[in-house]
Amino acid sequence: MTEPQDPAGTAVPDLSARPRRKGIYILPNLFTLAALFAGFYAVVMAMNGRFDLAAVGIFSAAVLDSLDGRVARMTNTQSTFGEQMDSLSDMVSFGAAPALIVYEWALQGLGKLGWLAAFIYCAGAALRLARFNTNIGIVDKRFFQGLPSPAAAAMVIGLVWVMDDFGYKGVEHIPWLAWTAFGFTVYAGLTMVTNVPFYSFKDISFRRSVPFIVIVAIALAFAVVAYDPPRVLFGLFVLYGLSGYVVYLVKKSRGKPVSVIAVSTDEPDEQGLHQ
Repeated sequence: MTEPQDPAGTAVPDLSARPRRKGIYILPNLFTLAALFAGFYAVVMAMNGRFDLAAVGIFSAAVLDSLDGRVARMTNTQSTFGEQMDSLSDMVSFGAAPALIVYEWALQGLGKLGWLAAFIYCAGAALRLARFNTNIGIVDKRFFQGLPSPAAAAMVIGLVWVMDDFGYKGVEHIPWLAWTAFGFTVYAGLTMVTNVPFYSFKDISFRRSVPFIVIVAIALAFAVVAYDPPRVLFGLFVLYGLSGYVVYLVKKSRGKPVSVIAVSTDEPDEQGLHQ
């Protein structure tokens, strides 16, 4: 195939054959960047001793992180760039930031054990996110494989928020509280990399009609959280952080499959799963 020529006989490049430049969808990535900012803000606040604001930053990042994927799907603006950006943002907001905050708050008083606990959490978050990205096509979407990193961050930072709200300062010099933070941090870090199934809530459709009582219940839930955010949110995420082991034990006792890895990549939501 010959290139078109101008009247003088010079070849004219075919501009239509050039590959189109790939753009970046701004709307979902705005939510991702906002979540990243909230995580960074949380670290800065912790460095200045404002652990209450650090906790608000982490919980705000969790809310924003839950929205970016939904916004992308609703507006049909999913992209590989957005997926990678979301993972990097999660590593900062729910991996590095909580580890640094809880270390600054309590774990530094435990010496080497303190920073080792913080590292276990940070490494657990990195491994959890890497496994999530590689197994996304073969995992039963009704469950998470291990504790999701936003919930793990909420457990650890929820403890910080509650105790700070109770008036505990200089926690690194309060042994029982420092060891409690140690236990929460290690538990969250290790639970992220287990195969324990945690309910994902992804099978709940927001497009279906619901009874009026459901809307009333949602309004009451907002009121309860607003009444005492630190204690209510901390309690909810502690219960969620334990729920996976309860589901595991119940399924095991009934002889049901406990793995969330699907047998066939063609049907990731199938009922038959590996033992």
